[in-house]
Amino acid sequence: MWCIQTIDAIFRACMYDVLDLYEEQYDPKRPLVNFDEKPKQLLGDKRVPIPMKPGSPEKYDYEYVRNGTANIFVALEFKAGKRVTQVTERRTMTDFAQFVKILVDEEYPDAEVVRLVTDNLNTPKEKAFYEIFSKEEAEMIFGKLEFYYTPKHASWLNAAEIEINVMDIECTGRRIGDLETLTREVAAWTKRRNEHKKKIDWKFTREKADKKMSKYYV
Repeated sequence: MWCIQTIDAIFRACMYDVLDLYEEQYDPKRPLVNFDEKPKQLLGDKRVPIPMKPGSPEKYDYEYVRNGTANIFVALEFKAGKRVTQVTERRTMTDFAQFVKILVDEEYPDAEVVRLVTDNLNTPKEKAFYEIFSKEEAEMIFGKLEFYYTPKHASWLNAAEIEINVMDIECTGRRIGDLETLTREVAAWTKRRNEHKKKIDWKFTREKADKKMSKYYV
């Protein structure tokens, strides 16, 4: 749980930027996309689980086998009920740059600009894009992006964090033993959520933030 001590002007400015975006009307030409990622430990069963049957839940042994880790990128356009996910072996700037390229080229090719909300830990390193892509391609990608950052220690302002919690409840919060299974399960979950256009009804506004937190402002 986050303990509030003081909130300075920089924190408030970042918070207001994000909350003001959330209050805007949906614009498909200027999609608002929240980005976050989740590390996932790959854990295999040491003994074969006993399948569920009528009147009896699935049974599995408490011992497991560690099979390394994976990463799940999540991009959420919560006003449109759309999310884009990708499972990767690692979480490097190269992986991040390639995921952002997918967003720009494949998911939002007709957008004038993609407004990407992320936290400061995910600050994109422009150099990485120029190392991976040609100068023209890197400039094209950055030309279609606007970055907005949640304040330090305020990842709760990122709606993608809510989506990741849902993903954990419905899909990834269980024992999954290998990258292939994780990739398949996350893809199926994403497809189902998108088909039902599951949205997030964000209620926290600038006014509510001031009412709740103003006593901590400095």
